[in-house]
Amino acid sequence: MIVLDENVFESQWAQLRQQRIRPCQIGRDVGRKGMKDDEIIPLLRNLRHPTFVSRDRNFFDRTLCNDRVCLVFLDVWPLEVAEYTRHFLRYAHFKTWSQRKGCVVRVAASGITVWRARTPRISRYRWGD
Repeated sequence: MIVLDENVFESQWAQLRQQRIRPCQIGRDVGRKGMKDDEIIPLLRNLRHPTFVSRDRNFFDRTLCNDRVCLVFLDVWPLEVAEYTRHFLRYAHFKTWSQRKGCVVRVAASGITVWRARTPRISRYRWGD
């Protein structure tokens, strides 16, 4: 299940749906509008295989690694959210839930940076690897 933060523009939500990605959004499909960051994590833990996508830098925190969720911080412009979400979900190392679970990820134009649960070192991937 792909869950978008409520700070993601509706145009980006619609673009993902056009690309056959069926995201839910905080305040629209799950949770409620105005949820605080510390309320979102417990909500996600109750969902089935959630990959949470946000532009909020606070979600790129190693202490948030948990086998029940994948947190993705998109360090991109607001109108690039759909494009980079799609690229991330199609990247060879993150295509399936089993590859994403337990990850806290930063996605940027320069590549992907990942903290994994129970792994002390950060991993980096460049686009095209």
